[in-house]
Amino acid sequence: MTDIQKTMCDILEAESKAVASIPYTEDYNRAVELIVDQVWNKHGKLITSGMGKAGQIAMNIATTFSSTGIPSVFLHPSEAQHGDLGIIQENDAMLLLSNSGKTREIIELVSLAKNMNPNLEIIVLTGNKDSELAKISDACLWTGNASEVCPLGLTPTTSTTLMTVIGDILVVNVMRTTGFTKEMYAMRHHGGYLGKVSRGEK
Repeated sequence: MTDIQKTMCDILEAESKAVASIPYTEDYNRAVELIVDQVWNKHGKLITSGMGKAGQIAMNIATTFSSTGIPSVFLHPSEAQHGDLGIIQENDAMLLLSNSGKTREIIELVSLAKNMNPNLEIIVLTGNKDSELAKISDACLWTGNASEVCPLGLTPTTSTTLMTVIGDILVVNVMRTTGFTKEMYAMRHHGGYLGKVSRGEK
């Protein structure tokens, strides 16, 4: 077995175990209910945010939600301080990603957002369930904080995998709760392979 092959097997095993070990809490129910109530029922939108790699995952989650019936936008936490905070409206909800739960820009974003809308509901996805960010959330989704597979233990690797999976968990459960159909999906997908498949075309 080559070194690359062994490393590959080790990484697959480590990340598979990390995904399988994501702890369930009642906050998952709360997060799904919150998104459905604020966005689907009250016609608000979901605002996702994160810095760095977590921000890229937050952006992906927003686009996936938008395609499945939950209008969502990504708000860069730094740009929020330069006017983009104006995107926040009544009945919106926020999904914030921070593995450490200590990201300064995200904590500042919560304060600024709450100033705009004191009733804004906050969902936090983090590897630190005891962090400041977790404590000020309405629902905290803990990743389990598995070690990064990066040999330095620093580069976001396992943590971003867990965030992506939890995003999928939220999207799928919201779809099931709202009864989102293939016909609804087709209305949002006019181009590409998925658009054709959703319309029953070959």
